Amino acid sequence: MLYERTAISKKPELIIQNDLELLRSNKEMTTDLTFKDPYILNFLGLQDSYSERDLEQSIIYQLQLFILELGNDFAFLSRQKRISIDDTDYYIDLLFYHRKLRRLVAIDLKLGKFEHSHKSQMELYLRWLAKYEQQPHELSPIGLILCADKNDELIELLELDAAGIHVAQYLLELPPKEVLQQKLHLAIQLAKQRFQVGSIQKKKDL
Repeated sequence: MLYERTAISKKPELIIQNDLELLRSNKEMTTDLTFKDPYILNFLGLQDSYSERDLEQSIIYQLQLFILELGNDFAFLSRQKRISIDDTDYYIDLLFYHRKLRRLVAIDLKLGKFEHSHKSQMELYLRWLAKYEQQPHELSPIGLILCADKNDELIELLELDAAGIHVAQYLLELPPKEVLQQKLHLAIQLAKQRFQVGSIQKKKDL
């Protein structure tokens, strides 16, 4: 179900085709292909009641598994990265670097539902990283806000993509077996349809 969990699966069909073609022809990875939604963090072993610090601490303890869940080419750089602006200190929960994207990736952990104020907080982090941490050969930093729940309409209205910010839900346990079976069946149907459409298009091109 990796495809369904990538951000690209929620985009219009034309954008999906363009991003996949870039990957095939130029080996160029887009941010939508990189990030998932949701992330399955059942390996952290958290109970019903936990804090953001508990979540962060569990991720650090299970860092290897967390990086595997994030995907390939993520390199861990820092935890609670301090940034100072005038006389005020701010802290980025987790800071990674993605080798293929050539970007710093700031991750902010939220226990509750995504709120619009989270956008301005992440924008501040990204602008500071771009000014003080970004290297000449790197592209602009991007952010990932991991939250327990989110409203897709709110995210769309805030135009987070333009700001280089991705929002994803995290799940502390796998969905029920019946739900996974339904999604697997649907994924197989979609794959067959895409294969049939691709075959028809090839015949037309010939």
